[in-house]
Amino acid sequence: MGAQQRIYKQRIGSAQGMKKIFKAKEMVAASRISKAHARVLATTPYADAITQAIGSVATHTQDAEHPFLEQDRTQSGRAGILLITADRGMTGSYSHNAIRTAEELANTLREEGKTPVLYVVGRKGETYFSFRNRPPFRSWSPYHESQLGALGQEIGHSLSADLLSEDPEIHLDELYLVGTRFLTRFRQEARASRLVPMELMDSEGVDAAEFPLYEFTPDPAAVLEELIPRYVESRIVNLLMQSMASEHAATQRAMKTATDNAQTQIDKFTRLANAARQAEITQEISEIVGGAGALSGSGRTER
Repeated sequence: MGAQQRIYKQRIGSAQGMKKIFKAKEMVAASRISKAHARVLATTPYADAITQAIGSVATHTQDAEHPFLEQDRTQSGRAGILLITADRGMTGSYSHNAIRTAEELANTLREEGKTPVLYVVGRKGETYFSFRNRPPFRSWSPYHESQLGALGQEIGHSLSADLLSEDPEIHLDELYLVGTRFLTRFRQEARASRLVPMELMDSEGVDAAEFPLYEFTPDPAAVLEELIPRYVESRIVNLLMQSMASEHAATQRAMKTATDNAQTQIDKFTRLANAARQAEITQEISEIVGGAGALSGSGRTER
């Protein structure tokens, strides 16, 4: 019985140690969600404003042209997919949902006769595809939360170069973003969206008041040449921010579940240890009573 109790106590101690770790990670993730969400709110208006400005130029200007605006960019048949995953574990289903969305998009592109090309941010996505002998064309990992802005600019510059490349082994006809949108602290959603070619609203039948009035200097073409690279970078940076906020929210939920499970294990082994102790005490009492009965039956008394 004593050995059994020692085993239970060891498991209780192990569960208590894990519970402390899980609780600490839960609290850290909870404290980071608000800051991450604030960064999302700070970057979204900028990205939306650039998109609106480009839409205004392209919609109301006859000679506005740019490769990223061409709806028929068929050249190499390659479609880029930028996938954003976690750089570490203990994030619940966060990375799994993003990877699954990217896989579904890749399958759809293959059915359309296109060749999906993966660009991956984060160790989780890189490991997933490398393990399946499908290493990403390019990857960025590890990365740090404090450097997401610079990382987004680096990724945007690299992808823009591939989109404009004349090399058929590098050129991308399309570019899709796959990441996790932060809707609320309790709700996040993995989504895929097309970044290039840009989808612009047709001006016919649309009230001109819905579009801001701009004066373009020196000319619309130069404005587009300046704005579109910023548009790509801003969208990528915003999605990185949203994915990071979603990662913290997923981590908090996962660690809350892990903490509850650890407490369940503690309660379970505590009950088992108490039952083992009770059985040991009962056995000791039975042995004492049995011994006393044996002595009494022999007519001897213990001195």
